[in-house]
Amino acid sequence: MFGRGARRSDNSKYYEVLGVSKNSSQDELKKAYRKSAIKNHPDKGGDPEKFKELAQAYEVLSDPEKRELYDQYGEDALKEGMGGGGGGGHDPFDIFESFFGGAFGGGFGGAFGGGGSFRGSRKKQGEDVVHTLRVSLEDLYNGTAKKLSLSRNILCPKCKGKGSKSGASGRCYGCQGTGMRVTTRQIAPGMIQQMQHVCPECRGSGEVISDKDRCPQCKGNKITQEKKVLEVNVEKGMQHGQKIVFDGAADEAPDTVTGNVIFVLQQKDHSKFKRKSDDLYVEHKLSLTEALCGFQFVLTHLDGRQLLIKSSRGEVIKPDQYKAINDEGMPHYGRSFIKGRLYIHFNVEFPESGILSPEKCRALEAILPPRPGKRSSDMELDNCEETTMHDVNMEEEIRRKEQQRRQKAYYDTDDDEPNVHRVGCNQQ
Repeated sequence: MFGRGARRSDNSKYYEVLGVSKNSSQDELKKAYRKSAIKNHPDKGGDPEKFKELAQAYEVLSDPEKRELYDQYGEDALKEGMGGGGGGGHDPFDIFESFFGGAFGGGFGGAFGGGGSFRGSRKKQGEDVVHTLRVSLEDLYNGTAKKLSLSRNILCPKCKGKGSKSGASGRCYGCQGTGMRVTTRQIAPGMIQQMQHVCPECRGSGEVISDKDRCPQCKGNKITQEKKVLEVNVEKGMQHGQKIVFDGAADEAPDTVTGNVIFVLQQKDHSKFKRKSDDLYVEHKLSLTEALCGFQFVLTHLDGRQLLIKSSRGEVIKPDQYKAINDEGMPHYGRSFIKGRLYIHFNVEFPESGILSPEKCRALEAILPPRPGKRSSDMELDNCEETTMHDVNMEEEIRRKEQQRRQKAYYDTDDDEPNVHRVGCNQQ
C-alpha cells in the first residue's frame, strides 16, 4: 500500500488512551470507550481534553481501515490523509451521542476550538435511583443473576422529547421563558413582599406548545413511561453493601443527563454460616465423648457439596477451640478461584450431674491423667470446715444484686437530710 519510504510513527498511543491491548476486539473497544467517556464527560465534571482524546482514539480504532493504517504507520499517516482520511476530524460530542444512540441528547457538546467552550447550554445531572437487593449467602458464594422489572420515564420516542409534532415550541409569555413568576403583595404600609413560584402556564419549562401541535403520544409532556427488565449479575464473592451500577438507566428528562440505577446488595442472615470478609465461620457442638475419643460429621457447604469433618486419631478437642480448613471460605471477588478459610468453632457439652456412678468415676480416673497437686491427708481434712456449692445463673445474679442495691439506696435516702445517721440521746 505504501512504499518503503513511508514514515512510521507512534502506533500505541490510541490503545493506551482507551486502556486496551493492541489485539483487543471491537466489543472490548466499545466497553473501554463507554466506561472512560462517561467518566470524563465534561458535563459530569470530567476532563475535556481527555474526552476529546478518547473520541479521537475510538473513531480511529473502531474503523477497520483506519485501524490497519494506524497499526502499520502510526498517527502521522492518519494526519497526512494516507489511505482514507485523518483521525480526530469529528466533534467528540457527536461521536459520544451517536455511540449512545442519543441517550445523552444533543443540546450540549463540545466545539473544542478557540477557547474550548461547550456549544449550547449545559445539561443538568439527573438523579440516581437506588434500590436495595436482598441476597442470600448462597447467592454471594455461587453467584447468581436476578431479573428485575422496573418502570421509568423516557423521552417520548414519537416526538424525541420535544413535546410537539413539529419539534418546535414557543416561549411562555406568562414568565417570559424563565419558568418562574414573581408576584408582589403589600404586607404593611410601605412594605412590599416579593414571592417567586413556578409558572403555572408552562409548569416551569419556560415554553408552551399549542394544542394543535401537541404530540399525540405524550400529550406535550415530552416523556412517557416504559417497563424495562434489568438483569442484575451478582458475582461470586461480592460483599454486603456492594453496589451494582447500571449507567444511564434512570429516568430520562429533557435537557438532562440521565442518572444511574444503583442496586445495593443486602446480605440475609444464614442459619449456619457467618461471613467475615472472605472467611466463613460455623458453630458445632461436640459431646464430651466426641471431644475426647474422636468425632466425624458431614457439613453441607453453600454450593451443596458434602464435606466430611473428622478429628485425627488421639486428638482431643478443647472447649471453645477453633479449627480451620483452607480454601473452603468465600470466593475472592474478581478472582473467584481464590478462597478464604472455613473456621469451625467447637463447643463441648459436658454430661449432666449424676450420670456417672462412683464405679464409673474410678474407671475414668484410671484412664484419664492424674489429678494435679498433692492429695490432702485425712488429718488435714479433719481440720477443715465443709462447704456446700450451689448452681447459679450469673445473669440472674447480677440482676438480683442490682435490684438490692436500688432498694437499699431508696430506703437509705432521707428527703430533708440525705445520708445523715441520727442518734437518739437518753434524757436523765
